[in-house]
Amino acid sequence: MRRRVWGTAVVLALLSAVVTVPATAATAESPTVSEVSALPSVPSIPAKERPLPLERLFDNTAVSDDSRPGEADFDGSGGSLSAQDLTAAGWTPGRSLTVQGARLTWPRRAAGEPDNVRADGQSVRVGGRGDALAFLVAGTGGGEQSATGVVRYANGSRSSYRLSASDWRGGPLATKAVALPHINTPGGQLAEKARLYVVTVPLVQGREVASVELPRNPDLHVFALSVRADSRGWTGSWAASASGYTAVGPWTDRTLRLVVHTSAGGPRVRIRLDNTFAAAPVRIGGATVAVQASGASPRSAPVPLSFRGAADTEIPAGAQAFSDPLAFDVPADANLLVSFHLPGTVTAAPVHSLAVQTSYVSTPGDHAGDGAADAYTSTITTWPLLTGVDVGGGPGSVVLLGDSITDGEKSTRDANRRWPDVLAGRLLNQNVVPRYGVLNHGISANRVASDRYTGDGVSTDTGGVSALHRLDRDVLAQTSARTVVVFQGVNDVRWGASAEQVVAGLREIADRARGRGLRVLVATIAPCEGEARCTAAVDAERVAVNQWIRSGAGSGAGAGFDGVLDFDAVLRDPAHPARILPAYDSGDHLHPGEAGLAALAESVDLRLL
Repeated sequence: MRRRVWGTAVVLALLSAVVTVPATAATAESPTVSEVSALPSVPSIPAKERPLPLERLFDNTAVSDDSRPGEADFDGSGGSLSAQDLTAAGWTPGRSLTVQGARLTWPRRAAGEPDNVRADGQSVRVGGRGDALAFLVAGTGGGEQSATGVVRYANGSRSSYRLSASDWRGGPLATKAVALPHINTPGGQLAEKARLYVVTVPLVQGREVASVELPRNPDLHVFALSVRADSRGWTGSWAASASGYTAVGPWTDRTLRLVVHTSAGGPRVRIRLDNTFAAAPVRIGGATVAVQASGASPRSAPVPLSFRGAADTEIPAGAQAFSDPLAFDVPADANLLVSFHLPGTVTAAPVHSLAVQTSYVSTPGDHAGDGAADAYTSTITTWPLLTGVDVGGGPGSVVLLGDSITDGEKSTRDANRRWPDVLAGRLLNQNVVPRYGVLNHGISANRVASDRYTGDGVSTDTGGVSALHRLDRDVLAQTSARTVVVFQGVNDVRWGASAEQVVAGLREIADRARGRGLRVLVATIAPCEGEARCTAAVDAERVAVNQWIRSGAGSGAGAGFDGVLDFDAVLRDPAHPARILPAYDSGDHLHPGEAGLAALAESVDLRLL
């Protein structure tokens, strides 16, 4: 592409128009954004340099048929993706995929045809309004690839973004959109995982995107990009993180009836199902929603949900599905029954392990619409596949990013007495701040900086990928997220992490979240003396993290947090600060009991939210 050469006067005019938005971490998740206002004197883009649809710019071939691996050379060394593996994952040519709330289309190209762009400053036609630009991307050349591009808006303004992508052969499995089991080479197929990533970068809110100039780094390969529509008009009422990918059932032709507890209410509803961490698609035969009467019995007949106008849907590996908006009166602070039929055989699924809630599995058949509980003869205490319930209207949501204390460990099953539940009740019963929805993204055993679950394959470990690795999915992509509260770190220090490592992780979370416009609060780490791993050395690391939080996290001069919740001070025994106050101790010296959980929620200054 020929480069445009501008005169000195135009260059000076452009430089004088630069306005810098507050800096954030220069990563794919939170690039430094700078805005440049367009001037009437700036020359228009010549016709041959005008934006083109991405597929018109494809100049690299990543996918080969297993029988003809030499037809593709993704990385310059003859390596390529297997078309058969992509089909097995549900990533078929022209397939629309929703990942992190963004709808992306896998290239409509046959194996052996150009299917991606090596980023080199090309101008891509893309439109829409939203909160982020989403790229389906992978790096080659080893290591992370990164470079800066430009978004151009319909009003003539523009903003820069930094795109970073992990390597297709060596990047982290914890953050991939999908992993494929093989790599094709001219010399034969290798049993080595190939990775594809979805990366989002922020947009100037409220402006309509007209085009995107790709970065200049040919080791960044872009397969698809789109504007992620913001979730204006919706409030997240309930959510749960996928904490692992575990063996289930097996379930063949069964219906799951999951019980979830709302925070905010509203006149419309939609659900979100996630096939996170999976290697194969899952089919949903039909789904309904109802208000619970008791057990698996609804208060009235379940109401059918649809997916893009159809009663059923298939969710590709690593993707998600939102149901269509449904006029349904969702009460606040109530239990819903979300039922969905699994017509095929499901042997493993993404789950949230510590539901602290009884849900139900039916006898064979589609029982999603049943108005009685007779078919639901067995129970489970996890939430498979379901990750969100949104309601129409409302002011948006507060996301609680935490570990087992936030997840509800030691609270009574089916009683909804987790500290996020108590906080949601406080928000509903006041008029000082908006009545936000509360989204509980606690995962038992989760850590800030290291993964418990690798992010790929069937595993018995449901401690989740790290808070850093799940931040995009569990916070930044959540419905109408306004504020995030970070309450983690005890599992890091209990398993050998230093205070410096925890602080670095918390600082990165703050940078990335604030770079997306979220308000970020951090909570001090609670004491745990008496638990087997909470030695004096561990407590010293915990105290060091808390000192950092109290001294600088709320000042805006360093850590970048907007406020501090001193949960350590709430729970500790004043006479023995290294341990939980006996009245708040569940008995294991690590997790608060229900009195302690309530104390945490009651201590939150709602004005900080």
